[in-house]
Amino acid sequence: MSPLEPGELRDRIFTLAATNAATPTTAQQHLTTLAAQLSSELDSPVEPVHIQQGLYADLKENRILTSFDAPDVAALIHRYNLSQVQGIFYKASHMVINLHRNDPGEYKLMFKYLKLFRLMTYIEGEADQGFTITIDGPASLFKPSTRYGVDIAKLIPAILHVTRWQLTATLQWKNPYTKVAQEKCFSLSDSCDLVSHYPPGKPFDSMLEQAFAEKWAATKTDWKLEREVDLIPIPGSVMIPDFRIVHPDGRVYLLEIVGYWRPEYLRKKFYQVSQAESKNLILAISDRLNLEKAGVDTTNTPAKIVWFKDKLQPKSVLAALESA
Repeated sequence: MSPLEPGELRDRIFTLAATNAATPTTAQQHLTTLAAQLSSELDSPVEPVHIQQGLYADLKENRILTSFDAPDVAALIHRYNLSQVQGIFYKASHMVINLHRNDPGEYKLMFKYLKLFRLMTYIEGEADQGFTITIDGPASLFKPSTRYGVDIAKLIPAILHVTRWQLTATLQWKNPYTKVAQEKCFSLSDSCDLVSHYPPGKPFDSMLEQAFAEKWAATKTDWKLEREVDLIPIPGSVMIPDFRIVHPDGRVYLLEIVGYWRPEYLRKKFYQVSQAESKNLILAISDRLNLEKAGVDTTNTPAKIVWFKDKLQPKSVLAALESA
């Protein structure tokens, strides 16, 4: 076992090595000299072999596993079975996913993972009927590659969080014997009994949304705040407002909080709003955002706008609701 940490050990041995020309003989002498010095300093016997073993012990390839947290047996089996299925999608060039009528929160989690893995998608449908997601990869346009297929495979654990679904994938499969490329199909559905290791969605996307919901709960009003209930179809995609606000008399409004500053996000968000054509949409926008720099003009935005500074207050939204 190394008498010192690898970094300190290297410093000591390299300092000794700098005093003489490097040869196989002097190298062994240095190890012997340092071993003697350390034996004296530590009052414990240190052999040259201990220094050799510990000199680069901090490198990843030299690390020795001494203990580990044993995984749950059932979880390990589920992960293994899922990985076997994921491997099939490495050759995927095209996939169609049918998400049948489900809880809106499940849709949103699914759409988040689509964005996370940067998959090229086209989305059709609506929350009441379900959605059809078409995923195309570079392999469908250019030469076959497993790189995009790996990203498609990463999506499979996310799909498992949806209650009712079915998918069909087109695979670019090469016959291992004839080496001839063949097109194959693979289907999977919610009856597959696979278990996801991905965490479920968080209740809120940001502290801003969470703080607003908590303040609303403490506000006396007949308006009821609901989290991510409605989905608004837009051409080729979908928009999921942060909240739905419902009054007992039947009035319903959708609230989207825009507090993120990146120009790409702002342009995409306002493009979605322009495509949504929703007459009951309210946008809560932080006045700290540099919309002009992002190339966003709110003049013709087809939604009622509520401006706020650091935190969105329920009274501002309630005022907009009553004046709508």
